[in-house]
Amino acid sequence: MNLNNHTLLASIERRFPGAVLTHSEPYGMLTLETTREHIIDMLRFLKDDPELQVNFLTSLCAVHYPDHAGKELGIVYHLHSFIHNLRFRIKVFFPISDPTIPTATTLWPTANWMERQEYDFFGVQFTGHPDLRRILNVDDLDVFPLRKEYRLEDGTRTDKDDRFFGRDGHEGQEFD
Repeated sequence: MNLNNHTLLASIERRFPGAVLTHSEPYGMLTLETTREHIIDMLRFLKDDPELQVNFLTSLCAVHYPDHAGKELGIVYHLHSFIHNLRFRIKVFFPISDPTIPTATTLWPTANWMERQEYDFFGVQFTGHPDLRRILNVDDLDVFPLRKEYRLEDGTRTDKDDRFFGRDGHEGQEFD
């Protein structure tokens, strides 16, 4: 079998009819979106299918899109078939009010640390994870620092001059 984006997508859609919500090929990399309900079965199929042989979870990362109502948080799985030299990604989005998704540690033990990092920085709860706890931040931190819920700058700072950042309403004028 010559595995490429088209044959991979066809195999997934044949095995999981209706489970692929969208797909595209930015920069030639197949990218598809599915749901929390399908992700683990889909990953298991990709890994265990003797023709596809998607044998490597390259990375797993979270994203936060605060303006996408009902899909504020997401997990992106970057996958690779060494046998076919094919890389692709699968995205799953869910509401920030219910930040849960099943763990991939049952398929790839290396997902353990990746999931802990995304829990630590984004607050994503990986159900079934064997040891979901903070990995880089202090245990008593009560926020998730990579969520876009906080000001980018400290408004109380007095050691900078906003004129140099174009925020005083006098753009284009010379300073004294």
